[in-house]
Amino acid sequence: MNVMLFHSTHGLRPAVHAAADRLRAAGHEVWTPDLFDGRTFEDVEEGMEFKERLGKEELLRRAVLAAAPYSERHLVYAGFSLGASVAQTLALGDDKARGLLLLHGTSDLAPNVSVDDLPVQLHIAEPDPFETEDWLGAWYLQMRRAGADVEIHRYAGAGHLYTDPGLPDYDREAAEATWRVALGFLASLEEDQPAR
Repeated sequence: MNVMLFHSTHGLRPAVHAAADRLRAAGHEVWTPDLFDGRTFEDVEEGMEFKERLGKEELLRRAVLAAAPYSERHLVYAGFSLGASVAQTLALGDDKARGLLLLHGTSDLAPNVSVDDLPVQLHIAEPDPFETEDWLGAWYLQMRRAGADVEIHRYAGAGHLYTDPGLPDYDREAAEATWRVALGFLASLEEDQPAR
C-alpha cells in the first residue's frame, strides 16, 4: 500500500520515522511530510501554540500539497493525533483514497461529506483526554452516515500518544498491539485492492 503518514503536534519526531520504517519493512511505500518546517516539540503545549500560529488552513494547505503528487496511487492516509485529524480530512476529500488509519485522534466532518465504504481503523487510549466518550460516539455515527466502514480499537490505561517511545505517554504493550492490528488492516486493504 501507499501510505501518507502525518506527524502529531510534536512534529516530525524520530517515532514517526520509526513507524514509517516499520510499515516499509512490511512492504508498504510510506511518505512522512513535515508540516512544521523542521520544528519539533517535547512539550505538547508548545506544539499546539505553534499549530495555532500556523493556522488550520495553512496546515491543511501544506498537507494537500504533500499528498497531491501521490493521490493517483490510491493512498492510505494515516496520522498521529493532530496528523490523524489531517489524514481524516484528506481521506474524506479524496475519492481515490484506499483507506484511513487513525492513531490517537479524529476530527470533525465537513457537512454532507460522503465516501463509498472507505475502510477506517482508529486506535485510541481509553480514556483519552482529547477524545471523550461522547465525542467518539458522535464521531462514529457521523463517519458511518458518511459511508465509512469504521472499526475502533481502545487501549485501557495507555497515555494519549502511547506509540511514541520518546514521550511520557508511551505504553509498549499497547503500541505493539496497535501495530499488529494496523499492519493487518493494511494487509487486508492490499488483498482487497482491485488488479490494475
